[in-house]
Amino acid sequence: MSVFQQFQRTIIKNYLLGSFIAVFGVGSVFIFQTLALNENELLTMGGIISLSIVTMFSCEFLVYQKHIRPMKLVYKKKKSTLSLDLLSTAYQQVERFPLLTVKRIMLPHFLGLALPSTLLTVGSINAGWLSIPYTYIFYAWCGAFLVAILHALIEFFLTFRACHSLQVDLIRKTVETCGVDPSNQSTLFISLKRKILAASLFLALFPILLFSLASQIRLSIADSTLLVDYWKWAGTLIFIITILAFYGALLIFKSIEAPVKELVARFEKVEEGHVSPVVNTYTDEFSQLFSGFNHMVGAINLRDQKNQQLLDQFFAVVAGTLDARDPYTAGHSKRVAEFSVLIAKQCNWSSKDIDLLNKSALLHDIGKIGIRDDVLLKEGKLTNEEFDQIKRHPVIGEEIVKGVQLTEELLPILPGIKHHHERLDGCGYPDRLKGDEIPVFGRLIAVADAFDAMTSDRPYRKGMPIEKAFSILEEGKGTQWDPEFVDAFLGRMKVRTIPVTLSNSSI
Repeated sequence: MSVFQQFQRTIIKNYLLGSFIAVFGVGSVFIFQTLALNENELLTMGGIISLSIVTMFSCEFLVYQKHIRPMKLVYKKKKSTLSLDLLSTAYQQVERFPLLTVKRIMLPHFLGLALPSTLLTVGSINAGWLSIPYTYIFYAWCGAFLVAILHALIEFFLTFRACHSLQVDLIRKTVETCGVDPSNQSTLFISLKRKILAASLFLALFPILLFSLASQIRLSIADSTLLVDYWKWAGTLIFIITILAFYGALLIFKSIEAPVKELVARFEKVEEGHVSPVVNTYTDEFSQLFSGFNHMVGAINLRDQKNQQLLDQFFAVVAGTLDARDPYTAGHSKRVAEFSVLIAKQCNWSSKDIDLLNKSALLHDIGKIGIRDDVLLKEGKLTNEEFDQIKRHPVIGEEIVKGVQLTEELLPILPGIKHHHERLDGCGYPDRLKGDEIPVFGRLIAVADAFDAMTSDRPYRKGMPIEKAFSILEEGKGTQWDPEFVDAFLGRMKVRTIPVTLSNSSI
């Protein structure tokens, strides 16, 4: 069932329920329990009401078809044929639908029932089928008007709730089709203050007015019923009126509670880090609150986006600064990061983990800043003591990055920096970890780092051919490198052309 069909079904169900309560509930009690009618007069009155109800439903159905037409056109047409004007008109009509419902009840609904009833009642009195004073027709108009207002009030709040899902769907259609949010162009504003004041005032006065009117009719009847019968009737009427008044007050409360709960839930999501705008379908003061919330969300997202850009630039600058220190390793950190991301994508890692891996790979050699130039830039073979100094760079790198006081979200980049030279057989450094003891970032970056080191040129040697580096990685699976990451790297690299010039090196 489509959103529009569900909307229509809800509107019709609410209308039939409200009409049944107003016409057959309050109206019937007001007429048949208040007036003293004989059997023939009861039949006549029943016929008058039945004919009037048919007239009322016919008039209101025609008006309803006119009001529903803009939305029906949108859901009849194909998506490719929808225009911005048509979608905007439909959305504005849905916004106005609670008010249109009130108009339908106070005009074709109320007059469609009251006018035929009046004419038929006057004719029946003249024909002698009813023996009631003409003044009762005036009382009936007053009572019908009060019941119509109550019915309109109930229908307004029920329709307001029913329109929400259709508004959300029309916003989605308009954004997808035309790239415009129609709710941002809304000019309809129904004051929440006025809604609450009007509804509360009427619900307070309605029981008194209707009961007073019914009492006036009841007590004006000659040789009225015994006092016990009167209070039995009065108790029944008061009970029904009280139930309706309570239901109306409950609807008012629900109309305020629902958006408040939605805003509270959204703020809780923001607190948890899930920052997303909310669809604004309201036309009262809540519209301003939801718009303010969306502005806040937009500002948070913009701030986070700028912070992320600054952070990415910071990592790139730091990696570039390190590479600039040694002309023979220029671009190494960037290439290792690219290869690491390639492996992670091949292994179907999440975008969040890939982003953290990229940052860790960019800074994996940051600790070399703490190694003396005469050791780091030495062109000949390193002595054992010099190589021991080089092996300190993962620990130095971790300490440097720790000093930045990373946020909790960035802490996972540290293990990749410290453990990218560990080996699965436990012969690596700095902690001689084995197998799965090595953090996953360290195991993955080790493959990318080794490949770039083997294929890059150094002053004292030429970088080896790519095919040979592939062969060494294959031979080192399970002893030096993680088999899963080696297979992922080789599987991806053998079907693509390496987009960079492989030069320079890494230890």
